[in-house]
Parts: sequence; C-alpha cells; structure tokens
Amino acid sequence: MRPYLLGIDIGTSACKVAVFDRHGQVKASASGDYSVYYPKEGWAEQNPEEWWKAVCLSVREALKKGEIGPGEIAGIGIDGQSWSAIAVDKGGEVLTNTPIWMDTRAADICGELNEKIGADGIFELSGNSLQPAYTTAKIIWYQRNMPEMYERTDKILQSNSYIVYKLTGEMSQDLSQGYGLHCFDMHTGTWDEKMSEKLGIPMSILPKLYPCHEIVGRVTKKAAMECGLAEGIPVAAGGLDAACGTLGAGVIRPGECQEQGGQAGGMSICMDTYKADERLILGFHAVPGRWLLQGGTTGGGGVMRWLQREFADYEREEGKRSGKSPLELFNEAAQKVPAGCDGMIFLPYMAGERSPIWNPNAKGVYYGLDFSKTKGHFIRSAMEGVAFSLRHNLETAKEAGADVQILKAMGGSANSILWTQIKSDVTGKPVTVPSSDTATTLGAAILAGVGIGMYRDFEEAVSLTVQDKRFHKPEEKYHGVYEGAYQKYLKIYENLKELMR
Repeated sequence: MRPYLLGIDIGTSACKVAVFDRHGQVKASASGDYSVYYPKEGWAEQNPEEWWKAVCLSVREALKKGEIGPGEIAGIGIDGQSWSAIAVDKGGEVLTNTPIWMDTRAADICGELNEKIGADGIFELSGNSLQPAYTTAKIIWYQRNMPEMYERTDKILQSNSYIVYKLTGEMSQDLSQGYGLHCFDMHTGTWDEKMSEKLGIPMSILPKLYPCHEIVGRVTKKAAMECGLAEGIPVAAGGLDAACGTLGAGVIRPGECQEQGGQAGGMSICMDTYKADERLILGFHAVPGRWLLQGGTTGGGGVMRWLQREFADYEREEGKRSGKSPLELFNEAAQKVPAGCDGMIFLPYMAGERSPIWNPNAKGVYYGLDFSKTKGHFIRSAMEGVAFSLRHNLETAKEAGADVQILKAMGGSANSILWTQIKSDVTGKPVTVPSSDTATTLGAAILAGVGIGMYRDFEEAVSLTVQDKRFHKPEEKYHGVYEGAYQKYLKIYENLKELMR
C-alpha cells in the first residue's frame, strides 16, 4: 500500500493540507488563504472556487516541500467548515458565493418557519433548533431572493463535499454535515421527505448521504492535473471540521470532549446515545455510531486574529527585531496582567453568537475600561471572554446530561500555553493538548485511512496517531476570581441584550 494519507481542511480563513504517514507524523504541510466577504450587515460569504484554487496550490506546495511523489498518496480525506449552502448546477458550476456559518441574513425566515411548521416538530426530528446560521434557512433565502439562480440549482453542497466533487466529479453529503439541514433525521441519519416538503426544500437538491469514511470516488484526470496529484487516488466523503478535529484529538469514546480553538470556539462531546438540547448543536460524529453534542461560538481564535490585525503594528515591528511572532508578544503582554484582568470583561460575540444564547444581534463588548488598562488587559480579557463562552456551553451541556471530566484542546489557540491554562482555570477542567495545529487535517486523513483499509478501525487509527503533548491542571487559587468574573460576564449580556437588538 502507498505510504501516505492526505488531509485537507477547508477553514474559514484558509485551507490547510497535510501529508501524514501511518503513525500520524506530518511529512509535509502547506496552507492557502482566501477572503471572507461582508457585502451587507449580517452577511458573511465566501467563494468556493477560491477554496479550490487554494487547495490546488497548497497540495502542490506540500508535495514539493516533502519531496513526496503524487503516486505515494494512498487516500484523501477532506473536512470543512459548517453550514455552507453551495448552489451548483448540473455541470457542477458554482452559481453564487455561499453564505458561511457566520451569516445571519435569514433570521426572519427562521421565525416564520418555526411558527408555520412548529419549532418543536423541527427540533424533534433534526435535534437542532432552526437558526439563521444553518444551511436550511439559507436555501429558503435563495428561493425568495435569488429565484433565477435557484431555478438553475441542481444540488446544495457543503464545504468538504464541494472539494470532494472537484476531486472526483461525485456529488455527496456526509453524515456529520447533515445537521445543517433540518430535514435530516438525527435519529436515523437519513433525509426525511415529509419535513423536506414542509420546509419547501425539494429532495432532488439533497445529495446522497455517505458515512464519513466511505470512499466516494477517485481523483479524476482533470483534478490530478490541477492539483498535482495522481489520477485514481481514493477520496473519502470527509466531514465537518469540528468532527474531524474531534477525531484527530483522539475523542472517539462516550464522555470524551474536544475543545475547539480555531477561528470559532466551542466544544464537542462524544456520545453513544441521542441527547439533544435546543441551546446546543447536535450532529453525527465522523465515527460511526456516535453523536457529538456541540457548543459552537463565533468568538474563538478569530478574536485574537482580529486583535492582531487591527492592533499589532508595534508587535509586527518588534517581532522583526526579536524574531518573535506578534502572537508570542501578545501572550507576553497578557501574561503580565493578573487573572480576572483587574475587572475587565470581554463578550466575544463578534459575529452575533451561536450556542447557547443563539442571538444573531449579539455584539462584542469590552467592559471595565479605565485609564489603568493596558493593551495586555485587552488581550487577556479577550482570552478570558472566550474561556467564559466555553464554560457557558459546558455548563449547558451538563444540564442536558452530558458532563465531561477532561478537555482535549485543538486549533491554533491551543498553541498558547497561557490561553489553554486560562481555559482550564475558568472551566475547572484539566486540558490535554494532543496536536493543536494538525488535529483537524489528521482527523480527515484518518477517515481516508479507515476507508481504504490502512487502519483496521478507528480505535487502531487513534492509538497509532494521537499522543498527548501537554497537560494543564486548573489552579485552585484562581477559582474565586474567575467564578465572580464569569457571573458578571453572564449578567453583562443579560443587561445589554435588549440594546443589541
């Protein structure tokens, strides 16, 4: 068997690709940026064709850097961001930019459908409340606002299934991304024709459903020429980025929990029984027979990227002299500020907020400013605010009957020892860090590895590829400080939410 697996991650700010050996060691990696477009308030769009161009460039770069021959890739797995609505015609051409998970343009449609169909009935079938960020309302928005484009639509794809199509020519929908559509039966993992009819979504535009590790097709000659791959490589259906990251962090058993620190924040709790809560997000895991009870927030590592983009001119210049990255210097500044940030509190609702408050009008807020505050306070307060949103979701999950004892951290923010420790202190949970930067692409690659038989099953794959590299234990001395700050965090939102409308 060929020695390597290729994992492709379609993130919000960039695609990442990585080539792994059977033991999960990265042989080469690369990434490619693309834009998020904000044409109107509440809108957030991307061009899927830009994803594909970035994938092609990144795959070529990774193979070249690692001196890896195209024929050495045994299988390809792809993960992607949630809740896309990629409208393609019969020829597979993209008809319009896709609204992404941050897009809330369809808020009014959700209220209308919940009243017309019944919010309880929608939730009972799909395990998720109908919210504007999901794919469902975006499809209805197309029908009403872009009727000519919608008439030409043959299928609605997700981010990973679009890349699968570009590689193989096959239209697909993996089970872990099914949760974006409220005509998906979360109990059985099938499309529900009756709910589809009630929602006004024709079954004809819904692709065939596949388990995440199932081989959908093989790399075509055209795709091979564009990406620098070999024709005929098997391609798995792939899955949701959070599900693949959860797999790549080694979370495959009931009660285990992944903590997500990419552009978005949140957590994913592995369960072997159906357990839904309207305040949270329920989806199928990439591992068969498992569900993920998730908390998804808009303010994760993206908060730090925003701070760096807008306020790190000094750090960029200083970094050139010191050889440190702006984020390293941000961490040093935040480290000088005490736990609790001297009373400064941040609400990380930078694109509305998802679970558990589900408020598309929620806004980011800094509270507690005075002349004593420094840039370090702004940075640390942002870190603590994201940790508070994580705790809010964990406490909601506990109320739903899904308590966890330890968190497995992944995503770029897990590279920050300070930020990871803050999350441990705020939540009161120990945190392990298996592989912060490559967990998601590793999870995608594992799907391909299981699909082609490189691994006997998911247990063998995880045992061979996932190893904890750091461990954080909550500091008891900070418990009182963070308990008071967290309660104030909750009250600030409650007091401001009417103003946010």
